[in-house]
Amino acid sequence: MSQPANVKCPACGRRGDWFAGQYGPFCSHRCKLVDLGKWFSGENKISEPLKPEHFAEFEELPPGKNPDAPDAEE
Repeated sequence: MSQPANVKCPACGRRGDWFAGQYGPFCSHRCKLVDLGKWFSGENKISEPLKPEHFAEFEELPPGKNPDAPDAEE
């Protein structure tokens, strides 16, 4: 059995296995809403606009494939 992940909540900083819950990576619904509010107010933002070069490594992927997803073995 693997050890639960010990991650820090992006909003409040508490540590726990937040990905196991319904609000992961946040520890609670409140922290999830706090983070959303920061995006709406402009406090959180993407540092630079995305450019075509950012996607160059993904051009050869077949449609519908996620390169980060593990292969499903049935």
